[in-house]
Amino acid sequence: MIPVTKPFLPPKEEVIQYLDEIWERNWFTNDGPLVKMLEDKLRRYLELEHLLFVSNGTIALQIALKALKIEGEVITTPFSYVATTSSIVWENCTPVFVDIDPETWNIDPVLIEKSITKETTAILATHVFGNPCDVDAIQNIANSHGLKVIYDSAHAFGSTYKDKPIMTYGDINAISFHATKLYHTVEGGAIVTNSLQLAKRMMYMRNFGHDGPGRFNGIGINGKNSEVHAAVGLVNLNYANEVLTKRRDNYDRYKSNLQGEMLTFQKINDVGTSNHSYMPVLFQNEKALNEILTELNDNNIFPRRYFYPSLDELDYVESGKMKVSQDISSRILCLPTFHDLTINQIDFICSFFKK
Repeated sequence: MIPVTKPFLPPKEEVIQYLDEIWERNWFTNDGPLVKMLEDKLRRYLELEHLLFVSNGTIALQIALKALKIEGEVITTPFSYVATTSSIVWENCTPVFVDIDPETWNIDPVLIEKSITKETTAILATHVFGNPCDVDAIQNIANSHGLKVIYDSAHAFGSTYKDKPIMTYGDINAISFHATKLYHTVEGGAIVTNSLQLAKRMMYMRNFGHDGPGRFNGIGINGKNSEVHAAVGLVNLNYANEVLTKRRDNYDRYKSNLQGEMLTFQKINDVGTSNHSYMPVLFQNEKALNEILTELNDNNIFPRRYFYPSLDELDYVESGKMKVSQDISSRILCLPTFHDLTINQIDFICSFFKK
């Protein structure tokens, strides 16, 4: 069977070395030494100012909204994972959908300004499949209207914009370190900001607001992560460059094989780089997608319709009738890509398209 993805597995022995330390200290959570070490190493690796390790990427989004005191309307993309929208709704804000660029599949900055009202307080955009948004255009709009900018960077580990890490842009970035991600800590995520003041605020917020024994500094939730997850993250970070290179190689092999097969590929930002964490292809119509999907499934190959459906079609939001997003979501398929996927397997998958 070839699934759409598989978690990268580092050498077990290297993880066990950290586990032995954890068992010796008997310190499993609450800002342990491995959590602090991972935060420091991730900051250095990603060239960031401030990074907080949290329990998952969704909590990261929720804390970001709360820390920036976002209320009212949040302009966002309909083409993302459901957590992007549900986090806005969960924080009692209203998602206002803006359609996507038909080539990059990121939120279309040209359309953002038309959707701003007196109730708008923030823009929450996603770097779709690791492809950087037009962050300059988004920031210019935000500056001219006094809006905050949050990026859902769940897919964007290792992506860049103008030779800078993509997570250095915006007020706050939320990252996912879920097991399916290119870099993972089994379960986990991170909050990134350039602001020391915001970083301190969110540090309290992820731990109930605790400020020492019997003291609290504002409202908080349980967004912490554990020493065990940090141990996996520390080991996986040693292999991050290798994983990034392999994803890029997978992407290049697929693209070389599938040229001329009546498929469209995502247009990568001209001044950015993608980590190629996913392998999305766009069909001419949904019928063609379903035909190849059935054929692949019959041969134990399991790609994924991702992102499907368009988020403006969720039953707990007001439909935005996002024509481009709905069209793209009906025709897109993410093909298998993971670290130990072989060239022969990629060629085998592509052979069904060539038929």
